[in-house]
Amino acid sequence: MNLVPFAGWQRNARIVCNDVEMIVTLEVGPRVIFFGFTGGQNMFVVHEAEAGQTGSDIFVGYGGHRLWIAPEEPLRTLRPDNEPVEYTMDGEVHVFTSPTDEYHTQKQIRIKSEPTKNRFVLTHRIYNHGAYPIELAAWAPTQCAGGVVLFPQPPYQSHSERLLPTRPVVMWGYTKFQDPRWTWGDQVVRLRHDANMGPQKIGALVEQGYAACVNFGNVFLKRFTFAPGATYPDYNCNFETFTRQDMLEIETLGPMVTVGCGEYVEHQETWYLLKDQEIPESDEACGSWLSQIAENHPL
Repeated sequence: MNLVPFAGWQRNARIVCNDVEMIVTLEVGPRVIFFGFTGGQNMFVVHEAEAGQTGSDIFVGYGGHRLWIAPEEPLRTLRPDNEPVEYTMDGEVHVFTSPTDEYHTQKQIRIKSEPTKNRFVLTHRIYNHGAYPIELAAWAPTQCAGGVVLFPQPPYQSHSERLLPTRPVVMWGYTKFQDPRWTWGDQVVRLRHDANMGPQKIGALVEQGYAACVNFGNVFLKRFTFAPGATYPDYNCNFETFTRQDMLEIETLGPMVTVGCGEYVEHQETWYLLKDQEIPESDEACGSWLSQIAENHPL
């Protein structure tokens, strides 16, 4: 186990995949607090005022990548993750497990470095240690340090080809379509971070199973699953993106499931980091560029 200090936390696991590394703090979480090229910029935000903190009895944002319970509600979702996590190895898989909480749920992030494929595979688990089944979905939000989030539109079909809708687009009370941070293309939707503007969010059902955050000339690509026929949270969203002054989130969600006593729900993401990339300006070129990146980097 390679333990290093980072951002005020003294015990953090460093996991390497070729020239990309991630740092997972062991003092709170589970949280992936750094993701980037070795010696390069952190693609994730770390909130300076909260860095190195532990032990608070309220939820602390910290930054980075975390595991939440959906649909969002104050008690189960915003349950503080401020206690140390257990770090073990399961073969080649790094396993980070929180203590069981007062709602009898336990969170775990399992991370495998796959150098031959130049990627990390993250498996998110939520265990039910209670006496009764619970209904929930695993939710994997990642707070990025600015940039632009991109996700694909459904393929175009004329009215005569398809009469039914292709996917939901979900709004929150503060969603504004005229917000200048949005670019609504026919092939790609973009949400830009702006340090001078407040909260903005949208959700969607992205059947293609990919989205990206582009910053510092790098592309952070998330691949994630889509289960046809499944019911997802938030009016059927398996993808959401959110921004505010201090960060830009790229979020994926698993289906709503009933987790029996002693069972767990599992949600997988596959992460890639690509350097020296530039977003094409036109929507058509951007759509082709993003789909080709996704095709070359499978789930």
